[in-house]
Amino acid sequence: MIKMSHTQRLRDLLEDAIVEGRFPPGTKLDPEALGREYQCSRTPIREALQQLAASGMVKVVPKRGTFVTQLGVSELVERFEVMAELEAMCGRLAARRITTQELSELKDAHAACRERLEADDANGYYYENGLFHHCLYRASHNAFLTDEATRLHAILKPYRRLQLHVRHRMHSSYAEHEAIVAAIEAGDAAAAEQALKDHVHIQGERFTDLVANIERLHDSACF
Repeated sequence: MIKMSHTQRLRDLLEDAIVEGRFPPGTKLDPEALGREYQCSRTPIREALQQLAASGMVKVVPKRGTFVTQLGVSELVERFEVMAELEAMCGRLAARRITTQELSELKDAHAACRERLEADDANGYYYENGLFHHCLYRASHNAFLTDEATRLHAILKPYRRLQLHVRHRMHSSYAEHEAIVAAIEAGDAAAAEQALKDHVHIQGERFTDLVANIERLHDSACF
């Protein structure tokens, strides 16, 4: 099980608050107020805000402060489309280039996802799922691609986590991981590419479920 630092836990709480609409787009985040709300010192607050700025969730404006820059639905769709293509490319290259050690690490990450699934732990699954995907990025053996996939993955983190709370999504995600691992282990580049693209791309019911979940959380935050 992954152990999270205090800064990481705080970042997750702030991510949730942004996605759920407690801090709407344009909101200025006051470190002192956040420190009082989350009962922590300025250092973890500052570090968490720096991480959120790096992922694109907030924007630091010199001499003005830190502001929420939550993505709109159309912007989310665009980024998920690009993410699907980047991960598909990672899968294709990993199927050809993955080492024995890297394949073992990928399988270990997949097994850890299963443990979280069986425990019905969506947040725990989310973290193990992140390790699974980063194993794939590294196994592409393309440093530029790995960096770009990692950067976009960070931007979409809170929304990918939100997806896992949709009913039965964890089970579907794990089944999709099974197909990805099988394709990569078999060295089937085309199958790995398609499996990753299908796994990440949000369309049809998955798209409407995500939008409905975001809207529901936003509506509840208004009351």
